[in-house]
Amino acid sequence: MTPTFARAKQDTQLATPITPTSNAAKDNVQNLRACRSDLGILMAMLEVDVITLTECLVSRNRQLSFPASETAGIHYTLEGIGQMRVGSGPAIPLTPHTLVITPPRQPIRIDAATGQGAASRTGVLEARWKSGDVSGTVKRISAGSGDPEVIMICGYFHAFYGSSIDLFATLASPIVERFDATDQLGYRLEAALAELVDRQVGMEAMATALLKQVLITLLRRSLSSGDLRLEQLSILSDPQVTRAFARMAANPGALHSVTTLSETAGLSRSAFMARFAGAVGCSPMAALRQLRMRQASNLLTANVLSIEQIAHAVGYASRSSFSRAFRHAFGNDPAEYRALARCSRPRTTRESDADQRDNRLILSDPIG
Repeated sequence: MTPTFARAKQDTQLATPITPTSNAAKDNVQNLRACRSDLGILMAMLEVDVITLTECLVSRNRQLSFPASETAGIHYTLEGIGQMRVGSGPAIPLTPHTLVITPPRQPIRIDAATGQGAASRTGVLEARWKSGDVSGTVKRISAGSGDPEVIMICGYFHAFYGSSIDLFATLASPIVERFDATDQLGYRLEAALAELVDRQVGMEAMATALLKQVLITLLRRSLSSGDLRLEQLSILSDPQVTRAFARMAANPGALHSVTTLSETAGLSRSAFMARFAGAVGCSPMAALRQLRMRQASNLLTANVLSIEQIAHAVGYASRSSFSRAFRHAFGNDPAEYRALARCSRPRTTRESDADQRDNRLILSDPIG
């Protein structure tokens, strides 16, 4: 049975026939540009964590199954023909360069197609992952000892803003898109897997950067092909909320408030609060705190600015108020967090200067 692939549902205004000289045409062009601009911001600010990646080989008359995971999955067909089932959903045909993003909490089964195009199984291999530990990465999982009928790169990942706002957390059905060799998704995923297997310095940074390129390619395709529904991703399901969230993500340290954000969205305060919580999963101010704390953690890890400078950069009036918020979010004081982050790498002259500024500030600000 052929699955029904996701189709982009156009905004009501964008779907209305317009003439080049009409006011509606001008408004629609502006709305489209704003949408693309918002998506560009969100793509740039998206953070990606690789949980695990592995090469999966499935031989004829074999099935590879994956238990339900709390995170979204990524599955890319390198070679061969097969089919995938996600939960109780219909079979998804797998051909070279097919990319499938699978929802959390859904078991997955991959079959190699037989000569008749059906999956006849005599053996099932269940894959087990070490969730959240890339050091447990396995280079290859083989279902069957014969020549593989289908070869894939499979894995699990987080794509998030702040600390818990996951772009794919509420995905209910698979996203399926077919690329070709020139898109180089297979190359990027194989390179990411090689980084995790080789365990060189900076492996996680390289692997996550490569996976982010794959996800951005997927999101970019949705803007041009109309073959994906952005509303499958809750954060992108409401263009007005997306606009406000993009402004927060681009500059968390700005003086945002519910009033200014609702004005950005073009909504009343009450409507904005309700729609934001529905799309993002938390209140606007809770999301803003997460974005600020994530930016602060990145700045602390970079170890260039003093803690007081970081506090101001992420929107706090004092070091003490920033420290309280950071400790609540991460369980460590900012200075402790910075020390833990840098303990495994050499310090630079600029970092030493930042340490001296922090020490002076600690003496002058006993509350922080």
